[in-house]
Amino acid sequence: MAFQSNTTCYYGFILQGLSNQPEHERLFLPIFFFFYLMILLGNLLITLLIYYNARLYQTPMYFFLSHLSLVDVGLSSSTIPKLLHNLLTHTKSISYGGCLSQMFFFLGFGITESFLLSSMAYDRYVAICHPFRYAILMNLRNCLLLASGCWLLGFLNSLLYTVQMSRLSFCGSREIPHYFCDLHPLIKLSCSDTSAIQMTTLTEGTVTMVGPFAVTILSYSLIFYKVLRIPSAAGKRKAFSTCSAHLTSVVLLFGTVIAVYLHPTATYSSPKVRVMSVAYTVVTPMLNPFIYSLRNSEIQQALRKCLGVI
Repeated sequence: MAFQSNTTCYYGFILQGLSNQPEHERLFLPIFFFFYLMILLGNLLITLLIYYNARLYQTPMYFFLSHLSLVDVGLSSSTIPKLLHNLLTHTKSISYGGCLSQMFFFLGFGITESFLLSSMAYDRYVAICHPFRYAILMNLRNCLLLASGCWLLGFLNSLLYTVQMSRLSFCGSREIPHYFCDLHPLIKLSCSDTSAIQMTTLTEGTVTMVGPFAVTILSYSLIFYKVLRIPSAAGKRKAFSTCSAHLTSVVLLFGTVIAVYLHPTATYSSPKVRVMSVAYTVVTPMLNPFIYSLRNSEIQQALRKCLGVI
């Protein structure tokens, strides 16, 4: 797809990939293909188990988990298939339209996931700190509104970034020092005035990254305060066990995202950034189904029923 700017006729970009070493890239193809299969199978299985089990679907924790699984499928599908295609065909090109589309879906699913994780933290807070009001505050209608808000905020923010990016001109280097079209590396390639989109990344980025993270931290601070006041050790263990899976996901996602994005823009081209990006685009979506199902008796029971074991 051609893009006509004021200074050049631009046809696309070159994705440098995960490594500049050909021998490394030969290993990446089977590894990432396996990872992608695991992501699809694990997350879609959890989604189907929840949607086809009315009791699970009407339980807020599993309701949000089904949305998180769908987001993980979308997030990984926005980057991995193009990476696999380039590894298979030994090419590194991506069209201008393809690059913007990839950025739009990557940011949309990524921002949605951060809001979903904060909604799940709020759900755990209400369950532990206000158990008698839980059925009212977290009924199916309110859960639907919360989940819809997460999706809407995620993709509206992504649309804002994409529209602003489409107005920039690219008249210099075509090489993106990454394996997908991320926002900051693209901004660095532009020869236009990028002050507007940089201001957007500063303001909206703070809202979409720091906001959900702050809500999550506040929710768990109140949860820990409440749990520490429980007199019995068994009660404390039960309360903490209901939060352990979600807390693991929060640490995995927010930890790697903060490590990647909250640093000087000059280091966005560092190979370390590409490696850390794999953590939230591949590793976290792949691990989430195991985190939420390995120690979850209700998910395991739903799976056994689905397989006809009981």
